Amino acid sequence: MSNEGKKVKVHYTGTLDDGTKFDSSVDRGEPIEFTCMAGMMIPGFDAAVKDLAVGETKTVHIPAADAYGEYNEELIQKIPVSQIPNGEQLPVGQTIYMQGPGGQPFPVFVKDITDGVATFDMNHELAGKDLNFEIELVECED
Repeated sequence: MSNEGKKVKVHYTGTLDDGTKFDSSVDRGEPIEFTCMAGMMIPGFDAAVKDLAVGETKTVHIPAADAYGEYNEELIQKIPVSQIPNGEQLPVGQTIYMQGPGGQPFPVFVKDITDGVATFDMNHELAGKDLNFEIELVECED
């Protein structure tokens, strides 16, 4: 039975191939809720939940292409610090939020500031990484 289009609640633990845990709804004590196959989740996660039964647990390996995509060098941007409000205060090695064309905030990683030029990485922090999830379907509404 397919869960496509249904509101589901799942518990999950996400790890990298080296075993590093990057996220866990179990640790937060609160399952996540989303509409299955509606594009709210990364494609590989959606596909894993699609055919789960309530109470069933599944472990899946999701290649980068079906997760947050491959790492894209074109998403590395260099901007003169003088063109950035409070640019001299940018926290190198940390993620900040910039404003996109539609006014939406989006995260960027401040890689470096050299000779008055800031280097930003706009890739998702998990881009280029294969992900592993242990997923349990807790609830499904018809």
